[in-house]
Amino acid sequence: MRYSLYYWPTIQGRGEFVRLALEEAGAAYVDVARRAGGEDAMIRMMESRRTATPPFAPPFLKAGKLVIAQTANILLYLGGRHGLAPKNDAGRLWAHQLQLTVTDFVQEIHNTHHPISSALHYVDQEPESLRYSAAFRRYRAPKFLGYFERVLAQNPAGDRFLVGGRMTYPDLSLFQIVEGMRYAFPHAMKRLEKKLPRVVALHNRVAERPRIAAYLASKRRIPFSDIGIYRRYPELDAKS
Repeated sequence: MRYSLYYWPTIQGRGEFVRLALEEAGAAYVDVARRAGGEDAMIRMMESRRTATPPFAPPFLKAGKLVIAQTANILLYLGGRHGLAPKNDAGRLWAHQLQLTVTDFVQEIHNTHHPISSALHYVDQEPESLRYSAAFRRYRAPKFLGYFERVLAQNPAGDRFLVGGRMTYPDLSLFQIVEGMRYAFPHAMKRLEKKLPRVVALHNRVAERPRIAAYLASKRRIPFSDIGIYRRYPELDAKS
């Protein structure tokens, strides 16, 4: 099956979690909005009044007649189809639970530069961003990343992966979290990673997988920038 992925064409954002899964699976897909007229087509699908199940926002994935929205929901679907999730119910639910935790973390990362509203520019909420980011660096980032470190340590199948003894989609998503945090909060991550040896090792393990390494080196991988979820504002990343 050839998938159609719908997401904003100039940012990694939440769509990158889906791209990583598609790339690792070796799945054929089209990044629709990056083609001529694709972004308009994406918006028309969201605004359509001809379907009973319109997607609220990107990313969403067209798979045959199915249109699947919400990052964790898309990955739940792809994980089952492409061997990126356990086959048993308990394992699938655990992988999905971890992905939902990633979703929570991503929202808090986004809030470091938009704590009041996405409708306002960063400069219109910079004082609030400074306060939010100080608490994020001190409390929230260590809590989330420390949780994933603990999940790896407590995995009965060993600490190489989050779920069982092989790669699943939450591993790919945790890789992306580390990449994004290193871009947006390099000083904070340098301190945090000293207490996250398993998370760092997993990140490196994912980066070395042949399909992922090829993707990261390709033009398909959109660079980080200051219009996405992960934004490098030095004032939000204190050196101490």
